[in-house]
Amino acid sequence: MTPPDASLDIATMKFGIGQPVPRSEDPRLLRGQGRYTDDVTLPGQAYAVMVRSRHAHGVIRAIDTAAARALPGVLGVWTGADLEAAGYGTLKCNITFPNRDGSAMKLPRRPAMPTDKVRFVGDPVAFVVAATPSQAKDAAEAVVVDIDPLPAVTTPRAAVKPGAPLLYDDVPNNIALDYHFGDADKVAAAFAQAAHVTRLELANNRIVVSAMEPRSALAAYDATADKWTLHVGCQGVFGLRGQIAKDILGVPVEKVRVLTGNVGGSFGMKAFVYPEYVGLFHAARALGRPVKWTDERSESFLSDHHGRDHEVTAELALDRDHNFLAVRFTGYGNVGAFLNPVATLMPTLNTVKNAIGVYKTPLIESSVKVVFTNTSIVSAYRGAGRPEGNYYMERLVDAAARELRIDPVALRRRNHIQPAEMPYATPVATTYDSGEFTKLLDQALKAADWDGFETRRAGSVGRGRLRGRGIGNYLEVTAPPQNEMGGIRFESDGTVTIVTGTLDYGQGHASPFAQVLTSKLGVPFDKIRLLQGDSDQLVAGGGTGGSKSIMASGAAIVEASDKVIDHGKQIAAFVLEAAVADIEFGNGAFTIAGTDRAIGIMALAEKLRGGLKLPADLPQSLDVTHVHKAAPSAFPNGCHVAEVEVDPDTGVIEVARYHMVNDFGTLINPLLVEGQTHGGVVQGIGQALMERTVFDTEGQPLTGSYMDYAVPRAGDAPLFSFVSHPVPAKTNVLGAKGCGEAGCAGSLPAVMNAVVDALSGLGIRHINMPATPLAVWQAIDAARRGSAT
Repeated sequence: MTPPDASLDIATMKFGIGQPVPRSEDPRLLRGQGRYTDDVTLPGQAYAVMVRSRHAHGVIRAIDTAAARALPGVLGVWTGADLEAAGYGTLKCNITFPNRDGSAMKLPRRPAMPTDKVRFVGDPVAFVVAATPSQAKDAAEAVVVDIDPLPAVTTPRAAVKPGAPLLYDDVPNNIALDYHFGDADKVAAAFAQAAHVTRLELANNRIVVSAMEPRSALAAYDATADKWTLHVGCQGVFGLRGQIAKDILGVPVEKVRVLTGNVGGSFGMKAFVYPEYVGLFHAARALGRPVKWTDERSESFLSDHHGRDHEVTAELALDRDHNFLAVRFTGYGNVGAFLNPVATLMPTLNTVKNAIGVYKTPLIESSVKVVFTNTSIVSAYRGAGRPEGNYYMERLVDAAARELRIDPVALRRRNHIQPAEMPYATPVATTYDSGEFTKLLDQALKAADWDGFETRRAGSVGRGRLRGRGIGNYLEVTAPPQNEMGGIRFESDGTVTIVTGTLDYGQGHASPFAQVLTSKLGVPFDKIRLLQGDSDQLVAGGGTGGSKSIMASGAAIVEASDKVIDHGKQIAAFVLEAAVADIEFGNGAFTIAGTDRAIGIMALAEKLRGGLKLPADLPQSLDVTHVHKAAPSAFPNGCHVAEVEVDPDTGVIEVARYHMVNDFGTLINPLLVEGQTHGGVVQGIGQALMERTVFDTEGQPLTGSYMDYAVPRAGDAPLFSFVSHPVPAKTNVLGAKGCGEAGCAGSLPAVMNAVVDALSGLGIRHINMPATPLAVWQAIDAARRGSAT
């Protein structure tokens, strides 16, 4: 018998919930010992290279593969016709909405590779497999693709015009979905009676996702077992397995295994099936050997889905007392050439759900046309509609305050939802459970030294610079409920494995998940392992996305731990020769109540490994497999305050100061939360000031490499001030609210409001993202020439 571990309380304090524990995987990754998809090598593997269209739009007349097949090392060349003949399924859009008139939205069929015509530059039309990568590249260049070019269209406004080139014959005006939300009559009445209406034309610029690790995949087929295996970087192996089995291969899910190791970033982009994976499956079965494909960066700019790309007219109606009456959005969402599984969500429902933010806004209306264009597909990118909604509302609030000549802080305070109004039912069918929005705003202003701004601005003026400040007072609605696994296994080597269906693609799940388990069971932190990337070992899994991982997996771990404790009490009662009712659990040990007789959970696991014989009616191990029925969405919120300096002679902008106060509920690991927020803020700064994907009128990408496309570097990031103002959520057992995407939601409006503030002295009312040096200089020049006349 072992007494309770006297050191356990100290260990729990050091590694339990609320402690800033470093990411446990970092030492291995920093030593170069990570295992990414392209690091995986299977015996006999061959290599695939895609043949892509150089035209944005055109009819496929012929694909000549003879020369390619004759080259050394070539094992096979296949086209869309070959995949069609083999009977593979199509890539589907899973989120659909009715059109405004109630009719069904358009869902054009999308095979992995086209057989009729190409619809964007980079559309894969064939693929080559050879013994080496260089042989496959040479052969891909030898494939001759005969395409009759057609006129292309690259912007939604142009695509919906009468006479515009049609991507699909059965999709009039290229409109996939004519989306509408809200009561148009009530909103119109609110605007008609408004004392003031603010109106802005807002562009949400298209973003290249630019993950550190390009996409890669390795497919194998076991003819004996009739089973497929795919090694691939993704956001959740359980969900991806289902897509592959159901939509592509048409086989039972147990015939597919998806394996994911380390993943170098995704931001929404690696979540779904891509055409290349279908080709790999086909080649692996046809050749009887594994086949690998790894993207190169130039291909990634074309073949990975892009993010954002919306054009919106945003309007805010206010009464005489400056209360918000209604908000209205009218515009377009560009989905590119095809519908990704969630492509419709970002410009529609997710924007609507997040635009209300922290404000009492009785009415909302959204009328958005989701449009096909001859460009790369567009889908989820960090936030996936959440930053959009917050950006639109926060720009409206600042613009309204400027037009009304009132304090933007006072306007926000007046319209904040107050704690006493919780739970608060919004007009978008969400119910906020918690939040202290005005307190949080005030704390952010204090942290940012809001009252000292004029002194700093005077200093900037003395250096020939313009200085501005901006607020991003945001609230996000995290992903909707999904089931999540929480398995716990006590292994033969003395470690404990958490099995769950989220997937770490850079977030650092291992440490916070272990902290939850340590706090709940007292298992030593350094004995805990995490398994997420093997679909064969999962019974459920919602994947990682929508800032829900700690709420889903964390709750699953808590509930699974309760089952472990229940099993342990029964087994400990047998070991300690006591009644189950007399066994208590705490500090990692099972104790007979009122005595000092106890056995630690790890010691009990060791006895079980040693062959402890238990009565048949008792649990035979501490292991559990549990599925958490996911909690409702949570509502992380915060206030970011940015200050920028603008060089009026060059248009160059520097983010000079950045302060943020965030309510992420219970912080499991403050260190990781702060790091996640920093990353989101920098991505927001990138979109606000420098990132933009450009196509010419023929559909050719003009930003096809890092020579043409700017991403933020270390020198573009300010020093951050991070403060937490936690108000625990009531929607999940941990009280957490999620943090992964909030940085973008706060930074887009904070930075752009600051830029407009800096330029406002010149009479500039608005500038669209990205506020590049050229765009800013042109706006300043136009303003000066206009004032001169």
